[in-house]
Amino acid sequence: MLSKKTKYAINALIYIAKNIADQPISVSRISEDQNIPLKFLESILVELKNARIVNSKKGKYGGYSLNKSPDEINMAMIMRLFDGAIALLPCVTYEFYERCAECKDEATCGTRQIAMEIRNETVNRLKKATLSNIIERENSLKK
Repeated sequence: MLSKKTKYAINALIYIAKNIADQPISVSRISEDQNIPLKFLESILVELKNARIVNSKKGKYGGYSLNKSPDEINMAMIMRLFDGAIALLPCVTYEFYERCAECKDEATCGTRQIAMEIRNETVNRLKKATLSNIIERENSLKK
C-alpha cells in the first residue's frame, strides 16, 4: 500500500508536469490545488529536490519545476524514495537487501523465488508508469 507521503508526492509531480509550460509552481499553489497540507508538501518537495527529481527557485516568481522529463519519472522511483523497498521479502529487494533470518538456503528457497518473480513484475510495471503515462491515462479517461 502506498503511504500518504508517496501519494502526495505523485500527485504533486503530476500537477507540476501538467503545468510544465508555466514558470516554477509555488508550494502554496500545489498545496491548494491538490489539497495537500502545506507543511507536509514542503517536506516532500525537499526530498524530491534532494533526489534531483525537482528543481526549486527562490524569490517572487519561485517555486518548483521538474528536473527530468515526465517520461523519466516513474512510480518505482517515487515509491523507493518515500516507502523504501518494493518487495514482499527483504531478501529480494534491489537497494535494501537483507537476508531472512529463518532462511537456510536462499538458492533453494521456493518462497524467495516466488517473491522475486512478483517483485520483478511489480517493478517492471511501476517503471512503465511514468508521469507522462499517468497523465495520458487521465486524459483518455476524461473523454
